[in-house]
Amino acid sequence: MPKPPEPHMSRTHSLIRTIVVPRDPDSVWRTIGRFAGLTDWHPTVPPSVMEEGDDPETPGAVRGFVLDGVVVARERLLARDDSARAFRYTVFDTPLPITDYVATLTVVAHDEGAEVRWSAIYNGADETVPEVERLFGDVVYATGLAALRARFTTPTEAA
Repeated sequence: MPKPPEPHMSRTHSLIRTIVVPRDPDSVWRTIGRFAGLTDWHPTVPPSVMEEGDDPETPGAVRGFVLDGVVVARERLLARDDSARAFRYTVFDTPLPITDYVATLTVVAHDEGAEVRWSAIYNGADETVPEVERLFGDVVYATGLAALRARFTTPTEAA
């Protein structure tokens, strides 16, 4: 019988949140498809700054999120593909005890409009999963996706 993993042993985990909005995928992508544009549509993320004058849409660009003048997290754009309506980035500076965090934000066609998928894989101890699910999955991903749903289902946006 296999031995269970040690409690603090780092393993690969994943998370995903999705939402369907009643708009065509290209319209949704125009709203969320810029790496530097997260604060344009997400209501709760702190302001971000591009480091060292990086072109925010070129792989390798780094954005830092700032609270009270202090950078609290940093992310690097790994890939961006407008034709696939997707970008991938890594969170490499975070207060959470995780490593190798790679997230993907994608917009795909759906029978009811567009499905937005925000997913990630990362390494961390099993006991970190609830906090990662809460912070990234619920506070960041789910909150942002709910804001998109509201944005694209209000009468002024749907017109």
